[in-house]
Amino acid sequence: MASGKDIDLEQIKNETVDLEKIPIEEVFEQLKCTREGLSQAEGESRLLIFGPNKLEEKKESKFLKFLGFMWNPLSWVMEAAAIMAIALANGDGKPPDWQDFVGIFALLVINSTISFIEENNAGNAAAALMAGLAPKTKVLRDGKWSEQEAAILVPGDIVSIKLGDIIPADARLLDGDPLKIDQSALTGESLPVTKNPGDEVFSGSTCKQGEIEAVVIATGVHTFFGKAAHLVDSTNQVGHFQKVLTAIGNFCICSIAIGMLIEILVMYPIQKRKYRSGIDNLLVLLIGGIPIAMPTVLSVTMAIGSHKLSQQGAITKRMTAIEELAGMDVLCSDKTGTLTLNKLTVDKNLVEVFAKGVEKDHVILLAARASRTENQDAIDAAIVGTLADPKEARAGIREVHFFPFNPVDKRTALTYTDSDGNWHRSSKGAPEQILALCNCKEDFKKKVHAIIDKFAERGLRSLAVARQEVPAKTKESPGAPWQFVGLLSLFDPPRHDSAETIRRALNLGVNVKMITGDQLAIAKETGRRLGMGTNMYPSASLLGQHKDESIAGLPIEELIEKADGFAGVFPEHKYEIVRKLQERKHLCGMTGDGVNDAPALKKADIGIAVADATDAARSASDIVLTEPGLSVIISAVLTSRAIFQRMKNYTIYAVSITIRIVFGFMLIALIWKFDFSPFMVLIIAILNDGTIMTISKDRVKPSPLPDSWKLKEIFATGIVLGGYLALMTVIFFWLMKETDFFPEKFGVRRIRDSDNEMMAALYLQVSIVSQALIFVTRSRSWSYSERPGLLLMSAFCIAQLIATVIAVYANWGFARIKGMGWGWAGVIWLYSLVFYVPLDIIKFATRYILSGKAWTNMLENRVIWFLLCFRK
Repeated sequence: MASGKDIDLEQIKNETVDLEKIPIEEVFEQLKCTREGLSQAEGESRLLIFGPNKLEEKKESKFLKFLGFMWNPLSWVMEAAAIMAIALANGDGKPPDWQDFVGIFALLVINSTISFIEENNAGNAAAALMAGLAPKTKVLRDGKWSEQEAAILVPGDIVSIKLGDIIPADARLLDGDPLKIDQSALTGESLPVTKNPGDEVFSGSTCKQGEIEAVVIATGVHTFFGKAAHLVDSTNQVGHFQKVLTAIGNFCICSIAIGMLIEILVMYPIQKRKYRSGIDNLLVLLIGGIPIAMPTVLSVTMAIGSHKLSQQGAITKRMTAIEELAGMDVLCSDKTGTLTLNKLTVDKNLVEVFAKGVEKDHVILLAARASRTENQDAIDAAIVGTLADPKEARAGIREVHFFPFNPVDKRTALTYTDSDGNWHRSSKGAPEQILALCNCKEDFKKKVHAIIDKFAERGLRSLAVARQEVPAKTKESPGAPWQFVGLLSLFDPPRHDSAETIRRALNLGVNVKMITGDQLAIAKETGRRLGMGTNMYPSASLLGQHKDESIAGLPIEELIEKADGFAGVFPEHKYEIVRKLQERKHLCGMTGDGVNDAPALKKADIGIAVADATDAARSASDIVLTEPGLSVIISAVLTSRAIFQRMKNYTIYAVSITIRIVFGFMLIALIWKFDFSPFMVLIIAILNDGTIMTISKDRVKPSPLPDSWKLKEIFATGIVLGGYLALMTVIFFWLMKETDFFPEKFGVRRIRDSDNEMMAALYLQVSIVSQALIFVTRSRSWSYSERPGLLLMSAFCIAQLIATVIAVYANWGFARIKGMGWGWAGVIWLYSLVFYVPLDIIKFATRYILSGKAWTNMLENRVIWFLLCFRK
């Protein structure tokens, strides 16, 4: 039976008690805790009730995941072939085809195992890296402070919050000075808000100033942060990759079905072939034609690529996002922290001096003296950080009294003495306050305001600096008249590599659009400094209820497509920007860091959680960055394109082999009634798969522009190359079966009367040219000019050595094969080499025709010919 205490805690868990509004002492009563914190045992007990303080992702059964690799259309065809080998192949007085059944089943299990292991390894690596990003916190347990993972926190824990900490859970502040809290990741507020003792602070927000203790009132999915993240749909949309894989699989299945239908219609009603003979020929098309290794090859390629991306600072949560990243042509990037340093800086080139005899460096020094050197806010840190050495702010002086910033005076000041014992004051703050302090004349104010306006047009914040003498040498003395010394401009500067990275992105065909919650002027100034353009709009004027009249008549989609960036952006605007770009057929990437960014990250084709993003943003994203800045994204784009190129090369190869096997063997079976052994085509498939697996580490040139699955090009190229290879095999069989060409020209013995020896010869010819095709499909240029990886070349040589030895020496009665000797092996290698050469030319011709240039040139030539004839 549950205790009364457990029942009370269950009520807290079910949120029937409003811990946000009740007095702080009642919070302790409701949570059954004290200001001394919980014991370790009590914390562990409560963890069982409330669960870990993190957002849990759904975990998939590993066994079901393994079975999933055998549950797809391509596997179904192979499974049908396996059933066919034992259920339908039992006829004509022959036993079931057990060797083919075992071989097919082994091929399925091997492919599924490799896919499972590689994806599991990639997933474990990503999980380990994500675990390293888990936030830490200081918690009071058993009366002692210790640093623990934030995941162990429960309601009732006492935590310490100080400058720079990310709030680990929803909490109520205890006694102490007010905090400055940045909760932009949750609410979209761009400026830090002041939180006083008793106020609630939210998980995921950041402490910008102050230090205090707090009592935890909600954790995990029960926090403000967790509830918002819970609203985001956790299901993954079907990506481009899955759609393409299905389309290619369906093409191959349809090709096989057509071949099988033709064979059935010709072999049985017309040729009156034996039942078992026909079944064997159908098995050949099923086993040899289906690219059973395709899911495995592509999964392994992406898994290896995912590992490489993680080494570059991009953890891939959804491996198929690699394919989408390769095709991304628009990247909507956060300004703060990604394009910029997220750190206010004084622009030394824009220091304006108003006091005679004062240098720019001295204006900065006076401002630094009016700044804290410890427990700084962002402005203090920016000014002191401008000095060559932060110690200069107090060098040669003795601090007497520091006047802190407050919302009324809007300035800070320092009273100090110099080495001669003279007393001085320096002050920095809002220009209006400093002008009033200095009692400046109107014409002087106009000059200052002109500079302030000039800064504001460029999105720069102005900070005024003043000084005074203190003859009375007391901190209470009003001192001599204040002198207005100068103006400083504050700005969040671009990262050192951002401009170059944006230039690289444009060269790669990726249009970078700035997304910022800051004012339009700040966005334009950042765009100007980065060289990315200033054609920017406030997002509310595009997507809000009251649209800007100057652009109201233009299509919103077109404006968004052509814009360089958007200012004043709220999270809901991000979602709309992505949606509008997707409607214009763009593959869109979106960066984000806050819980409110989660819907946009989920909607984007590639959601990218930047470094230090909240758990909600990471959960909704496809890629999590561990390094700040845009350069890691562009590096990931290049790596993804190389990975995608490997996958595209393989798919063209797979389609070609399907066409080549189906129509080559179908024609030989129907024209000469030659029954190729299903077991030998299984050997071809196994050796092919072993070689093709190495393409995942092949040396490739990434596409210079966004790449995508051009299915028309893949299918057309596959049909042409596969058709050519099928024709070469048919011609080879005709020369071997019907003529004395090879014996007369090369002195080899005739084997036309031995079906088993012809089986060996045909097996070797098909094996060589099938595997050699990968060197053609993997290259954009001449296949011999783009050197393959050592692993691929080694695998090809080993596989073909095995194939040649089998063809020369094998004497397997069950497979109807007998070794044909080294002479025939040499002839077949020569034949394959001769007919390999035109493959590159055929590839170029196909690509040229598909580009449309062939038809354009043909039309132009006809017009020129007609005009020349007309002139004659």
